[in-house]
Amino acid sequence: MVIDNSVISYKNFIYDDEVKLSDSQEFIDFINAGHDFLIDNIKKGRPIYGVTTGYGEAGQNYAAFEEAQELQKNLYSFHGCGVGEYLSENVSKIMVTIRMISLSKGKSGISYDLLKRFELLLAKKIYPLIPSQGSVGASGDLTPLSYIAAVIAGEREVIYEGNIRPTHEVYDELAIEPYVFKPKEALAIMNGTAAMSAIAIDAIEKFETLLSTSESFVASVFELLLCDITPLEPFVHESKPFDGQKKAAANVLAKCVDSKLTHEAFSRYENFHLEKEQNIQDRYSIRCSPQVLGVVHDNLEVAKKWIETEINGVNDNPLIDHIGGRIYTSGNFYGGYVAHAMDTMRICVGNLADLLDKEFGLLVDHKFNKGLGESLKLNTKSTHHGFKAMQITLSSLTADVIMNTVPASLNSRPTESFNQDKVSMGTTAALHFSKQLPNLENMLSIALIGMAQAVDLRGKEMCSPFLQNNFDSIREKVEKLTEDRRMDVDIKVVNEMIKAKSFI
Repeated sequence: MVIDNSVISYKNFIYDDEVKLSDSQEFIDFINAGHDFLIDNIKKGRPIYGVTTGYGEAGQNYAAFEEAQELQKNLYSFHGCGVGEYLSENVSKIMVTIRMISLSKGKSGISYDLLKRFELLLAKKIYPLIPSQGSVGASGDLTPLSYIAAVIAGEREVIYEGNIRPTHEVYDELAIEPYVFKPKEALAIMNGTAAMSAIAIDAIEKFETLLSTSESFVASVFELLLCDITPLEPFVHESKPFDGQKKAAANVLAKCVDSKLTHEAFSRYENFHLEKEQNIQDRYSIRCSPQVLGVVHDNLEVAKKWIETEINGVNDNPLIDHIGGRIYTSGNFYGGYVAHAMDTMRICVGNLADLLDKEFGLLVDHKFNKGLGESLKLNTKSTHHGFKAMQITLSSLTADVIMNTVPASLNSRPTESFNQDKVSMGTTAALHFSKQLPNLENMLSIALIGMAQAVDLRGKEMCSPFLQNNFDSIREKVEKLTEDRRMDVDIKVVNEMIKAKSFI
């Protein structure tokens, strides 16, 4: 992926691992022209926010040109107060890349030399060690991004070759000179939305695997509970043509192909005979699963579109227009789109967890599972308990997921003497979306182990080839439950299989 001032697509950003900065002279001149315009205005004595003034409420305090460099150092220094768990190496890498993309648009007043430092970090795989907490999402991710600025200047710590090390040690080892910021350059790094966007991208990539795995479980429920697959047929979803709904239905239906367990009650009505006390329609959690999953698919696409726009946007302040000869005070650092996308995705995860909870409840309950018995017990002795406790754990995790759906964007906190009086909380929203996913992974692990147990009861030869393959994958590593035993180790094993995309 070559970075210049053109648009980078979300797909290329995710799947193109090599990042290089354009070295065309036209691009270099374009970037440096913006910086030269800024320097010229500083020399003329024009007050420029964050360059020859203090920050936020201190914007009324003016500094001389000679103090502009000190101002940049102090900016990243006093924001070095992040707390909490550290962001992953992958998120740090994404943050560096996102900030590089934004600054490459040529509207931030930075020099080409600074962009080369971003390229150097990525090329040498030197990733800033960044605490996860400390941002309110406007004026951008100031505190998290201060750790990138500090590392470029040779300070704080980095993740290098899998180890946490002082930046200056790594620089000495690789003969890298610390960078000295020019006017506005530290502010340009920090006054953006790269932290929330990077956390969102990393979490969305993981969530897409979980969504596909969830559809695999839903498909298995259609089979194992002897369901009518009419609700999955294309005619139904062309009649209410939401893209996500059509996609979800097609995905689930494709996974049920050649099953000997499902039926089509209405399309073959003349040959269909109801068993005694059998309802002609399945419960909502099964029949409406394409509609539930469809909303998730469509919201996921909106989130990806908004994040693509965000990472290609210029979201620092002030904006430098060297072509039009103007400097704009603005608020593009406000991460509202990421905040709302992540809040919505958290609601989607909550609905997905609720769907899994309902369907797993049907699978293990002898009153509803059409002959699979009490708690999926292979051993019917009264002293054995099957999947009773597994369902309790799954339901507990559902509550944990759903409790984490309160919109972060509604919790705007005024800071910095009420200068930042309305903030996005985008980073908080992204972090909480990310924190939902381990619970969903564990829920799916339990559900898939139960799925395999139900296949043992129903008969593998009756299942679709897709379900048979998933069953075989689980049985290679997890034994069927014939008598009561601890299951936490099994859950961890299947969790790793989910991460490896074994069931999609």
